[in-house]
Order: sequence, then structure tokens, then C-alpha cells
Amino acid sequence: MKPVALTCGEPSGVGPELAAKTWAALRDRLPFFWIGDPSHLPPGTRHVEIASPAQASEVIDRGLPVLVHPFPGTLSPGTPNPEHAAHVIAAIEEAVTLVSQGAASAICTAPIHKQALQDGAGFAFPGHTEFLARLGGVDRAVMMLASDQLRVVPTTIHIALSEVPGALTADLLRDTIRITHAALIADFGIPAPRLAVAGLNPHAGESGKMGRDEIDLIAPVLAELRAEGLSLIGPMSADTMFHAAARTGYDAVICMYHDQALIPIKTLDFDRGVNITLGLPFIRTSPDHGTALDIAGQGIANPTSIIEAMKLAAQMVAARNR
Repeated sequence: MKPVALTCGEPSGVGPELAAKTWAALRDRLPFFWIGDPSHLPPGTRHVEIASPAQASEVIDRGLPVLVHPFPGTLSPGTPNPEHAAHVIAAIEEAVTLVSQGAASAICTAPIHKQALQDGAGFAFPGHTEFLARLGGVDRAVMMLASDQLRVVPTTIHIALSEVPGALTADLLRDTIRITHAALIADFGIPAPRLAVAGLNPHAGESGKMGRDEIDLIAPVLAELRAEGLSLIGPMSADTMFHAAARTGYDAVICMYHDQALIPIKTLDFDRGVNITLGLPFIRTSPDHGTALDIAGQGIANPTSIIEAMKLAAQMVAARNR
């Protein structure tokens, strides 16, 4: 397999530390390389500068393979430098170029600090997902959070809760379900995915007593997609669909908004959750946490999520190849 490209993310956060810990954990199991400035790595980190991704497998036993992407200015752990913003963005763009050219098999992105990117480089996207959709040339990408215990997909993502009912359209829900269904087949090797779909309102509207979104919007979309052959359950009451017995009945859950999806998976498996962008022409995973500026530079960041993200990227590559 071609190596996985690991982007640096926000260098003043825990990204550089996580890169070093990921190499220590996976150097004998998974070929990958880091795109970033080697001066940002923790002091004493064993690393080898490479000229191309093809060299990663040859040197990974000696140190973290680094495809050098120099940053200007100084690094201060915990405090983003505005001079770094454009280079954080450029590292992501470089990873997309490499995976699109076939030099890398997948992308794993370390966390970015969206406010720092907006302030320092006018970053016009709510997050990685939307930016990668633009780079991948797709109109719509879907965010999935996955662990061994649960896979969840929020239909609406980074918007205020008050804006959700207006943003939740039949087209958006239909596309989200179709993209998720296709990804479960292609990227997870599930030949006949079973999808559970949450309602928007408490008790899934309780037959219209607590809202008609389920009756007027969600149920008609599900009926249409069932006619196409998709296996769909719902709309279901969100408060009864995440316990252990319920989780045995589906392969993923389509939720209506951000917290409806992320609260259950972070409660069940906070450290091992992986963020995946579905619907792209390439594979992209990421740890399910932020830059952790408050602990940056202290050497105490937990690498479990980014290690799981790297392992899942490799598994998805294998599934696509099959």
C-alpha cells in the first residue's frame, strides 16, 4: 500500500506531539509520512526528511518520515501564530495533491484551529470537511464519526441549533443517506448496510404532537430511498437508539444535527472516535478532538484517536482495493 499522508494541523497545538507518538506506535505496522516543519516536532524526535512519499516505507524504521513543509516565524505551544495559518492550509492542499496523484493512499489530518486560520489567512470554511469537499471537487461531503462501538453521521453539522430546521431539507437528507450507504459498501466492506435514521424532535415528533418534521420531511425521504432498495429504520426517537441492544440492529445512524450524533459516540468511546469524510474521491480520516492548546508542548496528549484514525484509513484503503 502507498503511504498515508499525515498533515501537521495547527503546529501550536498537540499535532506535532501526536505525530511523534503515532510513529512510535505504528512504525512497524503502517507506512506513513508527516507533512510539516521538522523544527516543530518535540525535541529529540527521531525523524528522517524525505524528498517524496515513495521513500517513507524505506526510512520509517529509522524515524518519522517528514516531507518538509517549512513554516515562517516562531512556534509557541498553546498560542497560534498568524504567520502559520496559510502554511497549515497549504499542507492540507499538498496532501490532497499527493493522494490525488496516487503518491499517497489516504490522508489523515491533525486538528486545525479554525479561528486561527480565519484570523491569519481568511479561511472561509467551517472546518476540514467543507474545505476537503472543495479540494476534492464534490458538491457535498458527509462527516462520519466512527469507533468499534458506533458509527454516526450528522446531516447538518457546524451551524447553530436554531438554524437546523431550516437547513434540514429533503435534498440534504437524501444525499447524506445515499453517500453514507455507498461509503459503507466501498470503504467499510459492508455489502448490505442497515441505516437507522433519527427524528429531529423529541420522541420523533410523537405522531405530530411535538413537531411534524418527521411526518412531512424525514418519512417521505426514507420511503423514497427504501423504494430504491436501501435498508432504513426510522425515523426513530433519538433517546432510545443508542443503547447496546439497539446498536446491534444497524451499521450506522443518520442524525439530524451535530450534537445528536456526537454526544453518544463521545460518551461511548471518547478516546477512540475517528472523524471520516465520506463522499470524497480520496480517503480522509482525522482524530475526533481539537488542537488542545491548553496542554500543547507538555508531552501529555493522548494519541489514541489519531492512531485509530491512521489504522482506519489503512483499513478503508484495503476495502476500496477489494
